[in-house]
Amino acid sequence: MPPPFTLVRLRESRDAFAHAMDIAEESGAGTLTYVGRFDLAEFAVVLEPGEPLRAARRAFYAGMVALTDALRAYAPPNKEIAIDWPDAIRVDGGLVGGGRLGWPSSAKEDEPPRWLVFGAMIRTVAMNDREAAVYPLASALDQEGFGETGAVQVTESFTRHLMRALDTWQADEFDRIASQFLNRLVRERNTSHVIANNGDLLVHRIGTDRTDRRDLSKGLLLPSWLDPKLGGPRL
Repeated sequence: MPPPFTLVRLRESRDAFAHAMDIAEESGAGTLTYVGRFDLAEFAVVLEPGEPLRAARRAFYAGMVALTDALRAYAPPNKEIAIDWPDAIRVDGGLVGGGRLGWPSSAKEDEPPRWLVFGAMIRTVAMNDREAAVYPLASALDQEGFGETGAVQVTESFTRHLMRALDTWQADEFDRIASQFLNRLVRERNTSHVIANNGDLLVHRIGTDRTDRRDLSKGLLLPSWLDPKLGGPRL
């Protein structure tokens, strides 16, 4: 791992996101929990923002930009890597995983949270060829031509790109992160998008006076891509 990160390795049966939430208070920023699984890249990182919670949640977007950049680094040419707002990642339309964000249950909207945890899961290997036929909306990196790219490569790439994303935020405020995230959204016809100061997504219907607001805090409560029974991305 790059110098700012402290790696905590977990057994396959553990949950990287839940463990990071448990130790965030004492371990502090830069703690990276990692579960080494054959079929899944699973990790979580502790952040310590200096902004009130309502604005600090935008760190989720920096995490998603870093995660998609990590995949782009190993993707075949012309492979589309897109985000279903707010948290799911698709490769050429197939769901491979996504990101999530946690914060202390006692945190107040107008005060900086003691910590945030950004977690991610990416399906690296489809367990059998039958999955592609039975679950056409799901995919894995090996099915999308990523070769031998596995959990280690995805995790290391993510940490490098997260540092870059956070540096970009410091240098250009949040605007560049917002632009990068919005450029990776799954396309909706006749719409334009803006990220509000509290992280909500504003969706304007072109040619009308209609603008819809999608609440980020509510959108992050339950990951849209996660199947709790499987313990991984939905099929």
